[in-house]
Amino acid sequence: MKILLIGASGTLGKAIDQELRERHEIVRIGHSSGDFQVDITDTASIRHLFEQTGPFDALISATGKVHFADLADMGDAEFTVGLRDKLMGQVNLVLIGREYANEGASFTLTSGVLSEDPIRYGSSASMVNAAIEGFVRGAAIELPRGLRLNAVSPTIVRESLPALGEYFRGWKAIPAADAALAYAKSAEGLQTGQVYKVW
Repeated sequence: MKILLIGASGTLGKAIDQELRERHEIVRIGHSSGDFQVDITDTASIRHLFEQTGPFDALISATGKVHFADLADMGDAEFTVGLRDKLMGQVNLVLIGREYANEGASFTLTSGVLSEDPIRYGSSASMVNAAIEGFVRGAAIELPRGLRLNAVSPTIVRESLPALGEYFRGWKAIPAADAALAYAKSAEGLQTGQVYKVW
């Protein structure tokens, strides 16, 4: 399969690449690195990406920003970061990408454990992750041409503990390679409308 991997240079992206590259053609995409670049907050940039890559069999999104802060310091601008980037950025990858996807192609988005198990400073992440999962369940039943849509909801990964560990005290971290298996299951399997929890 020809797989577009968005966020290929990130912690999850590298693990997904490692899991899939021996079996498939991986097109590595980043904001400022990779085979192609994209700004997922910009629909024109997304469309330009697909015009460059051409048809594909699977798209995996392992990217998306949210703003972490105390709720007392969160306002419209802070919540908009996650809404524009992680939520609508990934939604638009599907909405625009479906025009370029081969019949039966799959889309795999990334949500996260905070949709169900919130932490301090994570209200935006909890909101955005839950919305992504709702979109996946709702949109999957309407996609044409056998297109499939799933999400992976990983917990904190070990490789991210040095940067994020203080927010996840008492949590059991998983190797990024374990999370990568769920992305492989989504891309290589037949299910749709699923949220694969890797906790």
